[in-house]
Amino acid sequence: MKLAEALAERADLQKRIEQTKSRLKNNAWVQEGERPAEDPVALDGELAALCDQLEKLVTRINLTNAQASITGLLARRDALSIRTAALRDFLDEASRTPVRAARGEIKILPTVSVQEYRKKADALSKELRELDMRIQQLNWTTDLI
Repeated sequence: MKLAEALAERADLQKRIEQTKSRLKNNAWVQEGERPAEDPVALDGELAALCDQLEKLVTRINLTNAQASITGLLARRDALSIRTAALRDFLDEASRTPVRAARGEIKILPTVSVQEYRKKADALSKELRELDMRIQQLNWTTDLI
């Protein structure tokens, strides 16, 4: 199995776990004399099995990432994502046009050159896209431990 396949399986397991948690919660109460739509004990067992599968798979993914030197790339991607999003939020605010009722009111100006910072944000976005492509390539070529 390739790393990318394991990542897809992890996402599927996480979705199934959330659905099972919801089903378990929906069967927590019944009216006296009634039976739940699904057996909570069976659902709990299903949830435990899914969580065990997830634990084993995530362990294999993490070991593979560490051995394949993907961990550093993932950390860089996360940091770049945070930095890029923060910069874009800042630029959205800095490029907003303030409303003035009269010419005599105080003029509000951005604290940075928005154009210059947009170039910086675009460069970070490009680096992030290239890094993500590199990670995806490794995911499809790296065998899962």
